[in-house]
Amino acid sequence: MTLMLNMFKGKIHRATITEANLNYVGSITIDKELMERANIIAGERVQIVNNNNGNRLETYVIEGERNSGIICLNGAAARLVQPGDTCIIIAYCWLSEEEAKTYKPNIVFVDEQNKPVEVSHEEVHGDIR
Repeated sequence: MTLMLNMFKGKIHRATITEANLNYVGSITIDKELMERANIIAGERVQIVNNNNGNRLETYVIEGERNSGIICLNGAAARLVQPGDTCIIIAYCWLSEEEAKTYKPNIVFVDEQNKPVEVSHEEVHGDIR
């Protein structure tokens, strides 16, 4: 039997919500450049953690315009965020125990306009960004 573990695959750290569109049918729209750097693809399930109010939700990703900085929560999820909130967008994947021991996730740190300033493969502990 092969044990499969649900592991952290990639994230966009402290992204700023640019829009909340209640009338769109579900999802989160993310700048394509950020998606690629974080190793997230269109249709993928992600978890969104709102740093301003603690809300956590899951939805799927829609590709946004490259280098636009867009981070837009759509549909019912729009009720859990406000434009200007910062959030962490996290993707996970299933890995065998052996793969999980060596896998390095993509961590994208962004500025206030959601422009990537650093891509890392290691969590930064004790460093406030």
